[in-house]
Amino acid sequence: MPEPVPAPALPVTWRPRRGRIVPYVFAVLVVAGAALMALLIAEPFQVADRVAFVVFGLAVAWVLHLLGRVRVEADEEGLTIVNALRTHRYSWPEVIDITLLVGDPWPRLDFSDGRTIGAMGIQGSEKARARRATAELSALIRERGEARED
Repeated sequence: MPEPVPAPALPVTWRPRRGRIVPYVFAVLVVAGAALMALLIAEPFQVADRVAFVVFGLAVAWVLHLLGRVRVEADEEGLTIVNALRTHRYSWPEVIDITLLVGDPWPRLDFSDGRTIGAMGIQGSEKARARRATAELSALIRERGEARED
């Protein structure tokens, strides 16, 4: 059985490394490529078409930004889970448990009302880092949650 991890000092934020770098690098490449294409495209294309290329590149960059901003934040009041499309805020007594099974893309948080939400800010592909973050968050849940273990 792995050694228990102590709860980290609050506030703390968990973010994926590759999950931040890759989307933002690709966003820059897409916008630069769209702008370059708008400048170099052949003559039948008009100004509106060129603007559309850039707008499309910016739209793709926005979607990539949504993927790059994911994180899990813990503070004195509770947890903030920022996933790609939604941000969730929970107080400590609402959070029951966190689980990260082998092969899962991210851990799942279980709540007192029966809901389960994925925490995309901890990426399962970052094996050891994800296990450490999950263990730290689990320690915080045990320390601050309503169902405390004595």
